[in-house]
Amino acid sequence: MRKNLLVACVLFASGVLHAQNVWQPSPGHTQIPIWSGSIPDAQPATTPETMKITGPESFVAGKPWTSVEHVALPTMTVYSPKGKNTGAAIIVFPGGGYEILAIDLEGSEVCDWLTTKGITCVLLKYRVPAPTSVPEWKTWRQSSIALEDAQRTISLVRSRASEWNIDPHKIGVLGFSAGGHLVTATSVHFDKRIYKEVDAVDKVSCRPDFAVALYPGHLHAKKGTIELNPDIANHITAQTPPTFLLQNENDNIDSIWDAVSYYAALLKANVPVEFHSYAEGGHAFGLRRTKYPATTWPTLVETWLHTIHILQ
Repeated sequence: MRKNLLVACVLFASGVLHAQNVWQPSPGHTQIPIWSGSIPDAQPATTPETMKITGPESFVAGKPWTSVEHVALPTMTVYSPKGKNTGAAIIVFPGGGYEILAIDLEGSEVCDWLTTKGITCVLLKYRVPAPTSVPEWKTWRQSSIALEDAQRTISLVRSRASEWNIDPHKIGVLGFSAGGHLVTATSVHFDKRIYKEVDAVDKVSCRPDFAVALYPGHLHAKKGTIELNPDIANHITAQTPPTFLLQNENDNIDSIWDAVSYYAALLKANVPVEFHSYAEGGHAFGLRRTKYPATTWPTLVETWLHTIHILQ
């Protein structure tokens, strides 16, 4: 009897630990699957989805941050505005090199800020089912399924605009690093989906009305030039949404040339664009304030949203 009780306690503890190791939003918020049935181009995760909290060596602004790995089931979490509802909505794409998602640093913390400005925030947990070290797993295939998730989420939010008190003409995207690349991808790939329509939601436009890309990556074709990645360059038109860009010149992960090349291409296409470049500030600071001026970007974005008449 005592042995059976011990086994049961071990199994129960293991289950609790497993449950605690899967990311969940703050109380009052629920993850919603974005696909109604089978997931297009589904890739099996090499291991179950897990959550990890960084150690002191990776702290940002003196605090840990949380990564989510092996995401095979994409979800979105809706954060409703606090106080007056402006009708605007922003879908947030966390970064992580298309290998992990910095789910709080570049995700839920941003939603906590946006909702205080009267903006509905939708946090997308897009697919990153395996690291790029897995032989059959390549960066561009990885980003394409993330783009499928992003296109689907924009349409899904727009299709439920009235239910969530959102203006369907004020739905934007905001992302960091690889999530910043995903912002640019959704900004130019909206005339045609990269997956076959699965239901009525996919008949709703997946074009964002505005875009914010913070230290974006995977954009320049050749470092030191303004030659843009053809997958993005070949699809920029005057219909590409107004864009806000921010990058640091000493970023050793995503080069300043990523943002510069996209900025130049938008200017050439007569797309309204605001670009902020700083000498220092590094990479992956999210919403957290440090000694560097680049971390004041939330104030800059809020001002810009008034400039383009998303906020009144």
